[in-house]
Amino acid sequence: MSQKAANIIKYSLSTILAGVLVWFAFRGVDWKAFWAGLQQTRWGWVALYFAAAVLALVFRTERWYALIRPLDPQVRRLGVWDALNVGNLVNVVLPGAGEFVRCGYVTSKRMSYDKAFGTIACERLFDILAVAVILIAALALKWNTFGTFFLENIWNPLSGRLGGSLVWLLIAALALLAGFFWAVFRFRRRVRFLARIAGTLQGLGTGFASVARMERKWPFLLSTVGIWAMYIAMMFCTIRALPDLGALGGVDAVFLSAVGNIASVIPVPGGIGAYHYLVALSTQSLYGATWETGILLATLGHEAHAILIILLGVLSYLHYSLRKKK
Repeated sequence: MSQKAANIIKYSLSTILAGVLVWFAFRGVDWKAFWAGLQQTRWGWVALYFAAAVLALVFRTERWYALIRPLDPQVRRLGVWDALNVGNLVNVVLPGAGEFVRCGYVTSKRMSYDKAFGTIACERLFDILAVAVILIAALALKWNTFGTFFLENIWNPLSGRLGGSLVWLLIAALALLAGFFWAVFRFRRRVRFLARIAGTLQGLGTGFASVARMERKWPFLLSTVGIWAMYIAMMFCTIRALPDLGALGGVDAVFLSAVGNIASVIPVPGGIGAYHYLVALSTQSLYGATWETGILLATLGHEAHAILIILLGVLSYLHYSLRKKK
């Protein structure tokens, strides 16, 4: 099967999955109640949401810049900003593809494509750790409120489907991965194809390890904290924008932010459907809100972010194109 055909099948399945999740999320919505809630929205909090979202992107730019700089000292912050925004724009339509696109925007003579991709892999590892820390913190602060919901709606469904085979699947995957690495580096001098794979893996490793080569690691760490603080602030602003959720506080925003980011892992375009369903389910189950209020919370936050991503992505693409022409 050609790569083009494989990509068509992959993105078609992703779009179908998104459609199914959207149907599950919106099938029982009372649209009159939904629009009535929307009319009561406090738009000043939505404006603060946009400010926090922009700051999150600024922190992401600074963190990626800190990772890239040891590999390419001539890289510019503005170029990193444009690459990040264009990549996010692509992710809205094709989930995951934006990471490959933004690598191409920062690749240079000093930094190859595989090294750039290694820096993104490093970013993703720290993001996973951040989500885990935020979720554990929320559960620890309000276990009586969040614990039962987490176990019944997130942990038990996952562990129940996989059962005891999860550990064996992980062991088998690690064994296959170790065997693959051993074969590549053991026979790379004899097989040209394996030599190319080894070179790519070495480049990825160099990019991934760029965090250890940074002269000052504090900007990277503080930027990571800033990113996730802004994500929590974005959820808090969305909650405050809806009068029906006025009783919720900062800890609730922490938990709902973690739930939303878990939903974003599901490979559907822009997180459509998965995010709406889990956030609405959390709001209804934990706080007794109506399904319409939960859907409104998810829709307001998700679509506001999508609008910002699209706008900044188009502007960055135009700016990058003009710079290339000059």
